[in-house]
Amino acid sequence: MNVPFLDLKASYLELKDELDAAFQRVMNSGWYILGNEVAAFEREWANYCGTEHCVGVGNGLEALHLSLLAMGVGPGDEVIVPANTYIATWLAVSFLGAKPVPVEPCEKTYNIDPQKIEAAITKKTKVILPVHLYGQPADMDPIMDLAGRYGLMVLEDSAQAHGAIYKGRYCGALGTASAWSFYPGKNLGAFGDAGAVTTNNAQIADKVRVLRNYGSRVKYVNELKGFNSRLDELHAALLRVKLTKLNEWNNRRKKIAEFYLKNLSDLPDVTLPFVPDWADPVWHVFVIRIKERERLQKFLDEHGIKTLIHYPIPPHLQAAYMDDFKGVSFPITESIHREVISLPMGPALTMQMAEFVVDTIRKYFKAHSS
Repeated sequence: MNVPFLDLKASYLELKDELDAAFQRVMNSGWYILGNEVAAFEREWANYCGTEHCVGVGNGLEALHLSLLAMGVGPGDEVIVPANTYIATWLAVSFLGAKPVPVEPCEKTYNIDPQKIEAAITKKTKVILPVHLYGQPADMDPIMDLAGRYGLMVLEDSAQAHGAIYKGRYCGALGTASAWSFYPGKNLGAFGDAGAVTTNNAQIADKVRVLRNYGSRVKYVNELKGFNSRLDELHAALLRVKLTKLNEWNNRRKKIAEFYLKNLSDLPDVTLPFVPDWADPVWHVFVIRIKERERLQKFLDEHGIKTLIHYPIPPHLQAAYMDDFKGVSFPITESIHREVISLPMGPALTMQMAEFVVDTIRKYFKAHSS
């Protein structure tokens, strides 16, 4: 059996008629930038997340970048970020001439540790930027309490958390604003790059809306030095179709995750995902930790099972940030990045495939225990 890490084509085939109809609707409209489809998706995504505003942008990195810019972040400012995250979270801060200030994660959840944030706050701190990593919500209440005490804003990086719930509330409506990616591999993915910002803050929404369109709200009248970062009509139309299936697809992921958790729980030297009782994750990826992960990955690959590593190198050890963090160590983050491996996950993954993954992992441990 061949088990892909994520079958993107399957989601198209499942919704082929609806997606093809949306494609034709846009093609026949003759309007391809900032039209009715974008406006409709913005309303529908804001309604789903439980926010008053949504602004569609070009991709997830630009959603972070424009949100921070709208929050007033600039040269000399500091933004608190997770040490354990994808580098895009840090890049958005650096683009503005600001400084990313990394904070170690909770070792159980892999998300930023709220108990460690206060020690990182200085007079230069402007924003706290938690990431809902792997589709599991960060612990937002203590983060929001800290932000309130210090007069800071909070930007959620929700790129992996479409539909994730924290204490009964959807991610994307928990902070001052939230940045979204609709990269094809996300739980709600477009067919190319796409992103959005959700917020209940009308001023932030308005500024992002102007910034995404060359700093203009009236054609050829530019009030700000803006950017070209607009969600395409076509992507918006296709996302509207896929949004109708998001909860169902997330539930399929949850069943696979529950199967993995139940059937891998007795294996030695394997750390499974930990889910706090206040979290309802969407299992963007299912990450386990194991020493000598490359040997397990090679074994699975030889048996037709594809895995990925999210992520092999933490941001502070990347060449892009080597000079900024020379001699600095984040031991929890570094340990996580050395040991994590992501098992196949997605709405098209069948239970038969999941059983094969589990059986093969168990076979690996049996072979290496003797």
